[in-house]
Amino acid sequence: MVPSDKAPHLLEPVIPELYSPGRIFTWNELQGMAVDGILLPLYGKNYASPGVAITQRIRARAAALSVPARIRTKVAAGRLTAAWIYGCAKPPEKLSLLVDAKHRISSLRGTLGCSLHEVRLGQMDVVSLGGMLVSSPLRTAADIALHVEADRALPVLRRLLDRPELGIKLRLLVLAVEAAPRVPHKKRALATLAQLTPKAAPRPGSVPN
Repeated sequence: MVPSDKAPHLLEPVIPELYSPGRIFTWNELQGMAVDGILLPLYGKNYASPGVAITQRIRARAAALSVPARIRTKVAAGRLTAAWIYGCAKPPEKLSLLVDAKHRISSLRGTLGCSLHEVRLGQMDVVSLGGMLVSSPLRTAADIALHVEADRALPVLRRLLDRPELGIKLRLLVLAVEAAPRVPHKKRALATLAQLTPKAAPRPGSVPN
């Protein structure tokens, strides 16, 4: 499921709760409806109806529509962008996109509003959501630990770990970081994860320091 030029699983889903510039409404019209309170800004030029539950699929679709169509099947949303899609981070100022090493990242540069990161992606590293590839929850958490400063990473990692439906266990996350190829900041990442380890309860009768 790594990004490819021909990705039949990346269908263009129709999500009626999501409004984007196109055949029915222009961006100016959508902006006007947002000013009137008819729609709520979601991400980029995408809007949602008030009261609609914003799901992972809707956020992923909004991200997909913010990526130029020419590169959409060659990238995967990752890092803090993926964490936002999973509902565990703020909307990113720039989409963080992972490019598999088999693609030439130079051919994708110049994509406004996106940060590109050349990585190696395995079959289990990505999932398909809303017509876009997204790094898996475990890969997302590992990448955030490795590549995001601790003060920004810790609250996001806590939210990712606190979501049972994402299936991330701290021990597995530590193993994933330890197994990462030689990358800078691995020691710092492990120190960040150590701060997420629950402190052991004091033994009965023990005297706190």
